[in-house]
Amino acid sequence: MTIDMPARALNVDRLARELGNWRTSSRTGPAYQGLADAIRLLIIDGRLPVGARLPSERALADALRVSRTTVTAAYTQLRDDGYLNARRGARSTTALPVAPAARVESAPPTVSLAAAALSAPAAAVMEAFSEATQDVTPYLHAPGHELVGVPALRQAIAERYCERGLPTDPEEIMVTTGALHAIGLILTTYVQPGDRVLVEQPTYHGALSSIATSGARAVPVALTDDGWDLDALQAVVHQVSPSLAYLIPDNQNPTGMTMPTADRKQLARIIAETRTRTIIDETILDMWLDDPMPGPMAAEMTTRRDLVLTIGSMSKSFWGGLRVGWIRAERATIATIAALRPSIDMGTAVLEQYAAARLLARHTELLPERREILRSRRAHLQTLLSRHLPDWEPGPGVGGMSLWVRLPAPMSTALSAAASRLGLDLPAGPRFGVDGTLERFVRVPYALPEPQLDEAVELLARAWHSVTGLSAPEPTAVVV
Repeated sequence: MTIDMPARALNVDRLARELGNWRTSSRTGPAYQGLADAIRLLIIDGRLPVGARLPSERALADALRVSRTTVTAAYTQLRDDGYLNARRGARSTTALPVAPAARVESAPPTVSLAAAALSAPAAAVMEAFSEATQDVTPYLHAPGHELVGVPALRQAIAERYCERGLPTDPEEIMVTTGALHAIGLILTTYVQPGDRVLVEQPTYHGALSSIATSGARAVPVALTDDGWDLDALQAVVHQVSPSLAYLIPDNQNPTGMTMPTADRKQLARIIAETRTRTIIDETILDMWLDDPMPGPMAAEMTTRRDLVLTIGSMSKSFWGGLRVGWIRAERATIATIAALRPSIDMGTAVLEQYAAARLLARHTELLPERREILRSRRAHLQTLLSRHLPDWEPGPGVGGMSLWVRLPAPMSTALSAAASRLGLDLPAGPRFGVDGTLERFVRVPYALPEPQLDEAVELLARAWHSVTGLSAPEPTAVVV
């Protein structure tokens, strides 16, 4: 069954601000073409959500101080190009052109930029599992089902929140089989098919997939170059009344940006005033590379603490092979999710939970070294990109495990296909957005060792030059 969702109306003053100095692109052509190009790029970049209603021609003409004829011609050009849908008696809505899917003949992958994750601290993980084999002995005489998690791990997770300034009891923790599993459990508990879930754009692609699988619809709020536009977020909440919001305020995936403390306080007020249940994803929290992280978002909630569910994971901080994550929420919330969990699974593997507890006990020893590895690899990737792809523009984010890079032209999907033909696995920018936008962006992780980054960027440059028709630069030896 197709659910017809009401289109969002774009505020004319906000659209005028987003357009900025659009006239610069029309200096060598008609004004309407420059305006059409500017609106088209906002749609492609995901700054204007697909399916949103544009302001009337008269209202936009007044806001931009141009003739109505200019706006009419721009809208007509956008409709002809497939970026607007027109309805009789209603305003035009933003769209993306429909193009036939191209068949891609791919080489066997030789290097992957699909995952932003480090390999394990091998010695520490082996020691943790060795010790966990002793810890697990009492469970061998029982069924081994732990719907909320073993006490040792829940205690260890709760202590880390307390260290960060958020008093937490083990009863406020549920252990899950990774962060994505945590997201799925929350969606199952609180979202029905047809509900709307507010998300940042861009955002974690796994969350978008989970939202779609649940039958809900992701409603995007675009991040700006400066971070979160909380006024826009609040406006969207009032417009669409989402059943849930999913946000990543710490080392945001994929941009690497972190929400400042003042914005966290404003977000807490918005959550409380609008009563919007919100997932705060802290999966990449530990991977700050320059300035330490602000306090937990949940600590900013002076009222309605029940509305915030914080999720975390061992995957980025320690090792993805553990498949251990968690939910931190009020006791009643944990009890509600636990009551529904048996319909999905019977709990997370016990041995891995004890290994995770052992690793968390060593976080002050292990995490600084892993951050230093990422700092070194980030610098190496930045050098490679400036040498091989100088027209690419890495974003302002300084944390996490990847760069969010703006391309000179909206060709992310074509670049991904060309990279695949060369044996490089690179997700296209639209994977991190809603409705196929973000064609001018690509996520480039720096978690791989330097030799693999060298190979990846060389293939990336070859793929880019193949889709742009430019000659690739001669390989340059990297002097260490």
